[in-house]
Amino acid sequence: MREHTIRQVAALAGATGGDSDDPAGPDVVVDSRLATPGSVFVALPGERVDGHDYLAAAAQRGAVAALCLRATDAPLAHLLVPDAVAALSALARGVVAEAKASGLECVGITGSSGKTSTKDLLGQVLAAQAPTVSPKGSFNNEIGVPLTALRIDAGTRYLVSEFGARGGGHITWLSGIVPPDVGVVLNVGHAHLGEFGSVAGIAQAKGELVEAVPATGWAVLNADDPLVLGMAPRTTARLATFAASGRPGPGELRVWAESVTADELQRHSFVLRSAGAVEAAEPVSLQGAGSHQVANALAAATAALALGLPPAVVAGALTGAVAQSQWRMQLMPRPDGVLVVNDSYNANPDSMRAALTTVAGMRRPGGRVVAVLGDMLELGPDAAAEHRELGRLAAGLGFVVVAIGDFAEAIAEGVRMASGSVRVVADRDAAVAVAGADLEASDVVVVKASRGLALEVVADALASGPDAGAGERR
Repeated sequence: MREHTIRQVAALAGATGGDSDDPAGPDVVVDSRLATPGSVFVALPGERVDGHDYLAAAAQRGAVAALCLRATDAPLAHLLVPDAVAALSALARGVVAEAKASGLECVGITGSSGKTSTKDLLGQVLAAQAPTVSPKGSFNNEIGVPLTALRIDAGTRYLVSEFGARGGGHITWLSGIVPPDVGVVLNVGHAHLGEFGSVAGIAQAKGELVEAVPATGWAVLNADDPLVLGMAPRTTARLATFAASGRPGPGELRVWAESVTADELQRHSFVLRSAGAVEAAEPVSLQGAGSHQVANALAAATAALALGLPPAVVAGALTGAVAQSQWRMQLMPRPDGVLVVNDSYNANPDSMRAALTTVAGMRRPGGRVVAVLGDMLELGPDAAAEHRELGRLAAGLGFVVVAIGDFAEAIAEGVRMASGSVRVVADRDAAVAVAGADLEASDVVVVKASRGLALEVVADALASGPDAGAGERR
């Protein structure tokens, strides 16, 4: 954040104490190990770790103030608050409001899948035009959104925020911290279905983003998703639409892809077309794998064009954009020729379908495609059926499947229903041993599951070669 006094930080956070005009900032951290000279430490209470136990460590690393619930002996200013998370949000809200008064423009992105990839693309596109802050990894909740916002400084022109939701009202609340000038809704899928109860409930929650955009802003909607396009009546903002399938119908700004092609690693090229508020036709060649990246790129392009960036700058930045977040369709070629695709960061039915379809397209002459598949979490009562369908899909695409997790048997059942080949394994070491056995130079292996299974260690071990085990990578 821009440098404030300790007194100003306390006022913005709604804290008592901190009656000092000494400077505080620029960093605001919740991990004492990340404290820097002048930083503000937020002492978050937790079930296993209490941030108050680390105030002295934060002070030792240079923190000058702490948002905390109680006083300690640590040698730094104690800014006392009844709720540290609420205080962090209030501080971010105040800092963003100050910056917006000086010209900061904010983009919010939500959707059931693709949020992180899209914000990574958009962050790089906007940074080609002016200083930009975007989230690291998936900082998309009540902690991550304000921490990202507090990274802005006096020179920041654009702030990109990724908005996740675990229920109704969450995106509305996050939009109160970072009020969006542009709101992007990517899709409505089955992610977190167990928390929302229905796809309609997910759509209702995701649409809170466009409701938060003012009439002077832009609502950017995916015209290929009827549930997303159906959000148009919920916003007073100017309407922009994008579509990977072809020219979208409605919208003051319309963006689409023409002449789409893919190389052997499923990296797509296309002509970025736009009509309405901006007329353009610019070539784009993406570095990320998968046809779903075309839609993500179109979403990023639409937001950037709505903000007034020149089409040539947008297309050039998309072509130059590289992966910013790990474990998302990460290509890991081995010296012996085997290609491991690490897509282990998270999983839901939609992202599983996209990953498997993409990797099936990478099949090499004479080679196999192997999939290490684990649980998709938070799917609710339909979980078993969704995992059976995942197995059917993988078998139908020709994968040899290694299944792991609580729903491994359901995955295996689906594979067998489609007359495919499957092995159920008990743990990650077994997954490495089975998936890594007899791999040939022309084989491609994909690893994917929800974050809770930590299958990145399996991908790392497979990429290390035939003698590695998951236990060695922990």
